[in-house]
Amino acid sequence: MNVEAASERGRLALSSEQDSFEALFKSEYNRVAGIANRVLGDAQEAEDVAQEVFIDFHRLHSAKAQYAAAWLYRASAHTALNRVRGRRRREKREHTAAHDEAGQALDPQSIAEANEERRVLRTALARLPQKPAAVLVLRSSGLSYSEVAEAIGVSTGQIGTLLKRAEAALRKEVNRESSE
Repeated sequence: MNVEAASERGRLALSSEQDSFEALFKSEYNRVAGIANRVLGDAQEAEDVAQEVFIDFHRLHSAKAQYAAAWLYRASAHTALNRVRGRRRREKREHTAAHDEAGQALDPQSIAEANEERRVLRTALARLPQKPAAVLVLRSSGLSYSEVAEAIGVSTGQIGTLLKRAEAALRKEVNRESSE
């Protein structure tokens, strides 16, 4: 009987937490999405941000927390800003790549050299351990430090160090590949 009572209390507590989260979601969703939309200027992307923020909150905090609304607002702004920064980095990289490719399109030798450099880089990258290779690929794909950290399961504070070490290891592998 004691185990059943404890189990029932657990179910009620879980139900209560779910009800609290649902109430929090209903009361704050429009504002959280609105904050993201003001930053992003894209309603659909703002809804994605809002959902991401609520999922993160639900995973980390109790819906009954006094700071819930403030946390959601702050997280919405930060997440939206991170998306803008990521978009800018991506656009800049794509613009630079397009510009470089346009300049090289006239020179077959440059194209051949660039292809060889890519081959050497990919070969060297394939020889790196999984974590350093992932850090390099994710970061060069435009992900922020926090996005890379989340993807590989480490704290954001470790990314700078991991990135430097991975770059050094890649340089070593590229030099090894070039000397062979």
